[in-house]
Amino acid sequence: MMKRKITINDIAKELGISKTSVSFVINGKAREKNISAGLERRVLAYIDEIGYQPNHFAQGLRTGKTKMIGMLVEDISDPFFSAIARMMEEIAYKKGYKILYSSTENDTQKAKDLIELYRIRHVDGYIIAPPPGIEPELKELTDDGFFVLLFDRTLPGLEISSVVVNNFESSYKAVKHLMDNGYNNIAMITLLSDQTQMLDRKLGYMKALDEAKKPYLLKKIAYHDKRENCIQEIRDFLVANKDIDALFFATNYLAESGLETLKLLKRSIPGDIGIVVFDDHYLFKLFTPSITAIVQPIKEISEQVIHLMLKSISGPKIKKNIKTVVIPTSLIIRDSSLPQIKINNDSWVKRLVKNKF
Repeated sequence: MMKRKITINDIAKELGISKTSVSFVINGKAREKNISAGLERRVLAYIDEIGYQPNHFAQGLRTGKTKMIGMLVEDISDPFFSAIARMMEEIAYKKGYKILYSSTENDTQKAKDLIELYRIRHVDGYIIAPPPGIEPELKELTDDGFFVLLFDRTLPGLEISSVVVNNFESSYKAVKHLMDNGYNNIAMITLLSDQTQMLDRKLGYMKALDEAKKPYLLKKIAYHDKRENCIQEIRDFLVANKDIDALFFATNYLAESGLETLKLLKRSIPGDIGIVVFDDHYLFKLFTPSITAIVQPIKEISEQVIHLMLKSISGPKIKKNIKTVVIPTSLIIRDSSLPQIKINNDSWVKRLVKNKF
C-alpha cells in the first residue's frame, strides 16, 4: 500500500503550530516574518527527521521561486561540462537549489525545445553554453525577467552576463610556446564552427603566426563527426602538408583523434611533431610522452557561474545588470612540446626521444 505523502498541514499539527509558520520556515522567510530562531530550528529539525520533501511546483506558485535552475550544455558526458555541472550542483544544493541539466548536442532546435521545457517547469534561472541561433529565445527570457547566464562561449549582440576563459590569449601563448621551442610549421586542428570560443582560439593562433610572419595551416573538422572520418581527415591533411612539425588542437576530443592518427602514421612525439592541446584531460599526463595542454580552471569557472546565478535569482531583479567574467587559464608544459635542440643561429635538430607514440 502506497504511503501517504506528508504535507505542511501534517507538520503543523505534529508541532502544534500554524500551517503558515511552517510554510514561512520552509520557504526561507522565517526571519522576514518575525518567526523566532528557536521555532525555525524546531521546524527544520523535524522536517529533516521525517525526510519531508516540499512540492517545488506548488511552492513556486506561492513564492514565485521553484528553487530550480535549468542548465544547457553541449554534451553533459564531456569531462569539462560534467565536472562543471557536478561542482555547481553541489554548491547549489547547499543553498537549497536543484539543477536540471540537459545536452543540446550543439543543435539549435533542441536547445529551443529544452528552453521551452524549462519554462514549463518554472525554473528560476538559466545557465547555458549556447549553440548558435537561440538569440531570440534568450532575449525573450531576459525581457520576461528571467536571469540568463552564458558560460564557455557568448553570443555576440546579446546583453547577457557571461563567464568565459581567455581563449584568445591562451591560444596565442600556446603557439608562442611552440615557436620558442623551435617549431616552425605549426598547424591548428579546430572545429568547423562560428562559436565565439572557437573563433577566439583561432585568432590567437593566427596572431602568433602573423607576428612571426609564418603562414597559417588550418584544418577544420565538423562538430561530432564520426571518429573514423575525423582520423581520415587529419591523416589526409598531414600527408598533404609534410612540413608540419607541430599541431595545436582546439579541443581535447580533436586531440584524441589526432593522437590516434599520428600513431597510424608512425610519427613520433615530439621527435617528428610537437603537440599542444586546448583543454586538458586527465589521460594526457599518462600518455607516453605526456601531452602539453591548456588547463581551464574548472573549480573557479563553476564557482563564478553558480555564485553569480544564485546572487542574481535570490536578490532583487535589476534589469541590464550585465556582468562579464573572464578567467585566465594555465599552460601545463609536458613532454609533447619539448624544445628542439638549436645547433646554430639558423638551424634546429629534432630532439631525439626513445619512446615513440
